[in-house]
Amino acid sequence: MPEPKPPLTDENRVPAYTLPDSLRFQDGSPVASPGDWPRRRSELLGLFQAHVYGRPPRPRDPAGMEVISEDPSALGGLALRREYRLRFAPAADHPGVHLLLWLPRDRPRPPAFLGLNFHGNHTVHPDPGIHIPTTWVPDWGDTAASGHRASADGRGSMSRRWPVETILRRGYALATIYYGDLMPDDPERLAEGVPGLLPAPAADPSPDAPGAISAWAWGLSRGLDLLLREEVVDPERVAVIGHSRLGKAALWAGALDERFSLVVSNNSGCGGAALSRRTFGETVAAINHRFPHWFCRRFRDYDDRETDLPVDQHQLLALAAPRPLYVASATEDFWADPKGEFLAAVHAGPAYRLFGKSGLGTDTPPNPGPSIGDAIGYHLRSGPHDLLEADWRHYLAFADRHFARG
Repeated sequence: MPEPKPPLTDENRVPAYTLPDSLRFQDGSPVASPGDWPRRRSELLGLFQAHVYGRPPRPRDPAGMEVISEDPSALGGLALRREYRLRFAPAADHPGVHLLLWLPRDRPRPPAFLGLNFHGNHTVHPDPGIHIPTTWVPDWGDTAASGHRASADGRGSMSRRWPVETILRRGYALATIYYGDLMPDDPERLAEGVPGLLPAPAADPSPDAPGAISAWAWGLSRGLDLLLREEVVDPERVAVIGHSRLGKAALWAGALDERFSLVVSNNSGCGGAALSRRTFGETVAAINHRFPHWFCRRFRDYDDRETDLPVDQHQLLALAAPRPLYVASATEDFWADPKGEFLAAVHAGPAYRLFGKSGLGTDTPPNPGPSIGDAIGYHLRSGPHDLLEADWRHYLAFADRHFARG
């Protein structure tokens, strides 16, 4: 695979482009009413499956589920903490998928946020009762992992991304799954994921075979299955959230699974919320070069040919409609193209207006800090690529507003 071109970081050099129309069928006829949307939605899903993410992994039910730990008075009595293990057959040599859940003790069946984490459930909070993964983990130098193995020294090392107490005090449950339990983020280790989740390239060389983002999105839906089956959260008020590559997975899960009632993308960039045709920061060629296992093979056909894509990422955002959608960027995160993320949210607006809902209400990027929008929300945080409590406070306020509307 050839080296990608140097990244474009000068806004004045962004090429002219024309975005595909979300409200026009493939035959050219207009999408004129909410009743037309399911057919257009199906078209768009098919295009994203064929050209970007690949087919969703085949449906599979867990072979078993067990509670592996529980603390009914966690966090000084603020919450019940429970951790589940899901197993998928044939699962003799796979340690299972672990979902960590906190429930506010004073609120039965609360609304919830569900998201994947990067380094293991034990890094989300320092609570010593949380399971440490035995599967592959990233070795990025910030969580005490060594040789791609987790250790107790990493407990709570990513707590800045998961302000658990803040979320619980606002009346929300929080559920998270370590993404490596589903599929290691390494093209040489895909066979170590949930058995049979992704086909080996030799077994399925088709251009629309699913990639890791589809596997992670699949895992989010399995997490939702568990929450609904256990009847521990409000089934009508579950938000899916993700940061960076896991923001891409959250957007794709929200597109595929309409049971998610609110969708949040945090700094998801190329292949997530950012417009591909801007070719600013990370491009299709760059992401396929660095992460060849994330997308379907056909997506590589669009390396340095973004204008040939039959879709763009504003249409991925539109697939959340008419459900509430939130997109967030960071000022120093040029690789994720903050302006491209904002513009994708702007251009998702017509799908919401089809349902009589307002989107962002402006096409002028906001200053860093405040949240804007209605059914589509957006903010630009000062600082680098990250997920912080400042972001969460916007998401919680957005969820308060929309979940209260019923």
